Amino acid sequence: QVQLVESGGGLVQAGGSLRLSCAASLRTFSNYGMGWFRQVQGKEREFVAAISSSGSTTLYGDSVKGRFTISRDNAKATVFLQMNSLEPEDTAVYYCATSRWATARSVAAPNILSWGKGTLVTVSS
Repeated sequence: QVQLVESGGGLVQAGGSLRLSCAASLRTFSNYGMGWFRQVQGKEREFVAAISSSGSTTLYGDSVKGRFTISRDNAKATVFLQMNSLEPEDTAVYYCATSRWATARSVAAPNILSWGKGTLVTVSS
């Protein structure tokens, strides 16, 4: 079973930045697409960003394009989410996920191999 551990969440003022990290216990980390999702209580989990196994392709949800950047370090089996220009609407629990496949486009609910437990991001106005 793949274990994903997120870190970096917290409280930040609107306009500020946070960097989330997700460490994976997966020897073949570099074979898999990775992504971030977020969820507000009472709402469906929302796609935030995805990255291909090599890091060459990235995808973003419409609400975060131009503000968030996903990246990965395959040597450290870690994926990152740099969040800039944060808005109160970005407040959510952020989850890291591993796809069963290598592409960024494969990082979607039906293909998820494992989920992290989440890290809370709170943006105050």
